[in-house]
Amino acid sequence: MTSSAQMHAPLVACDGLTVAFAGSGRRGPAVNGVTLSLAPGECLALVGRSGSGKSVTARALVGLAGPGARVTARSWTVGGRDASRWGPRAWRRVRGRQIGLVLQDALVSLDGMRSVGAEVAEPLRAHRIVPRAETADRVTQLLSDAGIPDPVRRAAQYPHQLSGGLRQRALLAGGLAAGPALLIADEPTTALDVTVQAQVLGLLGRLRDAGMGLLLISHDLAAVATVADRVAVLHDGRVVEEGLAERVLSDPLHDRTRELLAAVPSIALRRSAGTARPDTECPTAVPDTAAAMPAEHTPAHESPFGGARPTDGVLLDVRSVTKCYPGPHGERRAAVHEVSFQLRTGRTLGIVGESGSGKSTTARLVLGLETPDFGSVHFGGESWSGLAERRRRPRRRHIQLVQQDPLSSLDPRWTVGRLLEEALSVRGVPSRSARRDEAVQLLQQVGLDVAHLARRPAQLSGGQRQRVALARALAPRPRLLVCDEPVSALDTTVQAQILGLLTGLRRRYGLTLLFISHDLRAVRQLCDHVMVMRDGRIVEHGKTAGVFDRPQHPYTQALLDALPAWEPPLATRTEGTRPPGARQTRRSPGTTSSPSW
Repeated sequence: MTSSAQMHAPLVACDGLTVAFAGSGRRGPAVNGVTLSLAPGECLALVGRSGSGKSVTARALVGLAGPGARVTARSWTVGGRDASRWGPRAWRRVRGRQIGLVLQDALVSLDGMRSVGAEVAEPLRAHRIVPRAETADRVTQLLSDAGIPDPVRRAAQYPHQLSGGLRQRALLAGGLAAGPALLIADEPTTALDVTVQAQVLGLLGRLRDAGMGLLLISHDLAAVATVADRVAVLHDGRVVEEGLAERVLSDPLHDRTRELLAAVPSIALRRSAGTARPDTECPTAVPDTAAAMPAEHTPAHESPFGGARPTDGVLLDVRSVTKCYPGPHGERRAAVHEVSFQLRTGRTLGIVGESGSGKSTTARLVLGLETPDFGSVHFGGESWSGLAERRRRPRRRHIQLVQQDPLSSLDPRWTVGRLLEEALSVRGVPSRSARRDEAVQLLQQVGLDVAHLARRPAQLSGGQRQRVALARALAPRPRLLVCDEPVSALDTTVQAQILGLLTGLRRRYGLTLLFISHDLRAVRQLCDHVMVMRDGRIVEHGKTAGVFDRPQHPYTQALLDALPAWEPPLATRTEGTRPPGARQTRRSPGTTSSPSW
């Protein structure tokens, strides 16, 4: 029987929550004296740099701090009941039914041996939410509410058959399945494109308005501004600032909060970076963007990334590639349909589009991880898709990949040092001491230090894992770097650092980038050119400034219009403001001829 005090108690409250891990190498606890409280119908957002303790706090609040964790608190209640002494059995009764949890790494969180529908149905069956005969219908409704198109077909598929964005939405559906009073969402929009992100944020907002409590962990401050009532900023495991979202995001008091806001890229063109384009450019014309190399560039023979300095030569030539996959009922569906483009040495092409639009499949075709059913891929003037694997393998180091799911792409048994040294040995770095020295340099380039060499992927935060994945991809000094959502798991400060690093590598050494992302702000900042995909086809392409400021295709317009209206306060921003009248002019859809950059 529920008492009156429990009915009016916070959904979760903790005073002085501290989480420490034995043998972690940290100088202090991962979470150090955090105090927070969350009421029904309220959204509290935890923000901060990668490794600041956000995810550890969330896991601790549901009894999942992990092996070796020592969790203490002066007081800790869930629904008015003392949770400080709960064991595994008590937590299992609470998780899913009273507190839903949506984790950050979708591919790791979903069981690869079970269908998506079975994953979503598990909390329904565990807590006996609906009769068994109604489970399938309820799963379909949950998947649809989470923004998954064709939910019946998707429910029959397995996690590896879904894109990153679809997997993330399936996780959200599972977290909401048992109708919890509190949802803890750790980066729930990380892998989502802007249109689905808007849909998911709308769903979370409606759930909050209906009385559900929401603890949102996110590096996306625009998403935070959309749904959060209050914001708590963490740094080194401590809350350094807390208050109403509107105040914290518009008038920050702490230096760490100001740093986060200052690093948010604006969707406006960064004219101060020297990348302004005249407003008269046509976004769908085949551009000629061969620019003179800056004076500080090293000579060609000093470039560590293989080949000559940037030239006007075509490095990557994708010719009418089509790739189909079998569906759960025997039908074949085209994930990529007659996609053609060229990428010249030293340039950066961004590919954007909704989840499931064919972006990652295009990347796998470029990498030679998939063979096109029709069409071909040429790299460096030679056939790439037509090579036998034994002939392709020695050349693979020239094309490297930064994957979307860093935890699944790194061997969990290996330390960071071994992961990097293996990649360096592929390049032929002779001695172990030389490999270790260069591994340290690579970590420093991506904002990590020598202490991370001894850690394994599971001991790193999501953002730290992504930085390790980037360092590992850079180790062989590739000619082409394919980045599939490389900054999706990073906080704004590290994201700015990584984007700056990629820009510097490209400008100094002529590294060519294929940048796949749903983050239109990051694409605007980094990429010279952009290609918009929908349903496996290219619907618009051109220079980034032209496509973003004057989108011609209705789908591109819809992507841009779905961006949250929030922009970081001018006092914290380093880039220029949105050009007057940007994205106001609408034109009829343009041509979709094969682009060349």
